[in-house]
Amino acid sequence: MENNKLLRMDNVGIVVDSLDEAIAFFDEIGLLLEGRTIIEGEWAGRVTGLGSQQVEIAMMVTPDGHSRLELSQFLTPPVTADHRNAPVNALGYLRAMFTVEDIDEMVARLTKHGAQLVGEVVQYEDSYRLCYIRGAEGLLIGLAEELGAK
Repeated sequence: MENNKLLRMDNVGIVVDSLDEAIAFFDEIGLLLEGRTIIEGEWAGRVTGLGSQQVEIAMMVTPDGHSRLELSQFLTPPVTADHRNAPVNALGYLRAMFTVEDIDEMVARLTKHGAQLVGEVVQYEDSYRLCYIRGAEGLLIGLAEELGAK
């Protein structure tokens, strides 16, 4: 049996408490709202294993069109766990990393919207300046600025 090849990665999903707040936050980073809709019905619950469910989703896309975040706000059933304040060494999916033009400007802009720097902005060799922030709802986001690319 021959191996099938991977075609692409479509998106990363993040469950949020407030879809409006999450959209506004990722819009501030520079992602574009591609669409927003409610998914419900028995077929959707068969995919997730949750049974009857109603979830509002928003698809956010990066400016280059290659990467997407699917933000989901569950209306039913109620949320049963909250991992948003897990430390950076917690097991499981943790953060999304975005490359930005000017990390200092982006951090300043996002902190005006309630984001907090986790540690500090650090430089890695002559390649990158990097940091982690906690954004809307405590979501962990990585920011990177490529050096020498300007």
